[in-house]
Amino acid sequence: MGIHPKETDENRLVSKFRDAGIQVTPQRLIIAGTLFRSGKHASAEELYFLVREKHSKIGLATVYRTLHLLKDKGLVEEHRFNDEFSRYEVKSLTHHDHMICIECGAVVEFGQPVIERLQDLAAQEHNFTIVSHRLDIYGICGKCQSRRNASLPQGSDRKKLSKKS
Repeated sequence: MGIHPKETDENRLVSKFRDAGIQVTPQRLIIAGTLFRSGKHASAEELYFLVREKHSKIGLATVYRTLHLLKDKGLVEEHRFNDEFSRYEVKSLTHHDHMICIECGAVVEFGQPVIERLQDLAAQEHNFTIVSHRLDIYGICGKCQSRRNASLPQGSDRKKLSKKS
């Protein structure tokens, strides 16, 4: 008889909560579990709608309070891309940076050792100790580029038009 994956996930969350000194409540487990399983950089509102699909009694205020608690205890990170609104992601054990699509808001995580080495070299040259850093690259994702190209009139010079936008 095996262990049900949901039980294992919940046990891990309970353990993380206890290690961080967070009181375990069903609502907090549901909210955190939903964020952890989503694999997204979710806003509080997006997370609220995901949670409400199965747990209609959990309110938006509870989602906000839980996210702030998880952030304060170091289990999630808060990001503000384009100064729109906060998005939350599970705190990663490894450093990564972000590419953000300015059209659809998609967020792509990436790690690039060359960038990390260049930052270390720059800090060394200026006798600077890096405590933390973040790199957010804004652009247009492949899906949005394809959508743009598909909407161009036939016979137009697509390369020229896509470079101007």
